[in-house]
Amino acid sequence: MKIVLASRNKGKAREIADILGDGFEIVTLDDLGFLDEIEETGATFEENAAIKAETVCRACNIPAIADDSGLEVDALGGQPGIYSARFAKLHGYDKGGKALVLKLLEGVPAPRTARFVCAAAFAVPNGGTVVARGECDGAIGFKPEGTGGFGYDPIFLYAGRSMAAMSAAEKNAVSHRAAAFRKLAQNITNYHFSE
Repeated sequence: MKIVLASRNKGKAREIADILGDGFEIVTLDDLGFLDEIEETGATFEENAAIKAETVCRACNIPAIADDSGLEVDALGGQPGIYSARFAKLHGYDKGGKALVLKLLEGVPAPRTARFVCAAAFAVPNGGTVVARGECDGAIGFKPEGTGGFGYDPIFLYAGRSMAAMSAAEKNAVSHRAAAFRKLAQNITNYHFSE
């Protein structure tokens, strides 16, 4: 079964294909020549994931999956949240989101609790949309650590270790994205594609 991922990220496509297992061919927007920008106008991770999956499903007329994810820091009232990818830009800060979070947390003692959140959505032509949520609880460190991962991974500590210091296998065992897509995989597997 071919499913389009509402992303151009080939690495993410491979990661999701591994989670879903055999029987699914995951293709990206580039593979299908989808060039439109999708506006994320939702107020939650779930709404944004559904918007992306439904938009791509309608345009390509095949089942689509999408995710929306980010970091929620308790001491910052849940920020950056759904604005994680553009947090620094929204605040006119030119050193990036990680640096801005650390700056805003100056003087806040440990534990600086936080969580990574991912909502994954699955949409089918002439059908509904299913959304699953995954979370990974941890804390924000005091400086970036590790050379792996991406985004906020270097400052996010899980069980005392930076996500960027973990191997891909270690991260995928506990990550918010893996948790969301594992839950979503059950819905995809149970969907009757002949409907």
